[in-house]
Amino acid sequence: MSPAGHGDDRLVRSYVVTGGRAQPSRNTLDHITLISLSADSADLNRAPLNPEQLAVLAALSQSSQSVVELAALLRLPVSVMRILLCDLMEAGHITAQRRITDAAAPDITLLEAVLAGLQRL
Repeated sequence: MSPAGHGDDRLVRSYVVTGGRAQPSRNTLDHITLISLSADSADLNRAPLNPEQLAVLAALSQSSQSVVELAALLRLPVSVMRILLCDLMEAGHITAQRRITDAAAPDITLLEAVLAGLQRL
């Protein structure tokens, strides 16, 4: 039974939290995408945000978090968190940092120099 005493309402709650949507508006967020507050977030209107989105912003005020960390913190499915984060991103409250794996191929000479340095240890 849930703390409010209304039974297990997680399915209904997720539906309500996402506004009935099952897919995020963009497909750029994976589990390890790092999310942080935008520079303009403090100046933006937070009145239309739901409690879960406000909780995300509160968590991000401490430090940047990955998508999966935010989902665990708020005890929401990752799919629901992605939808909330996309809404916050479109409103300008948050930014997503590019993953290292999205960057250009690493410089081979740099990797060889690092390997040589490690072998000397």
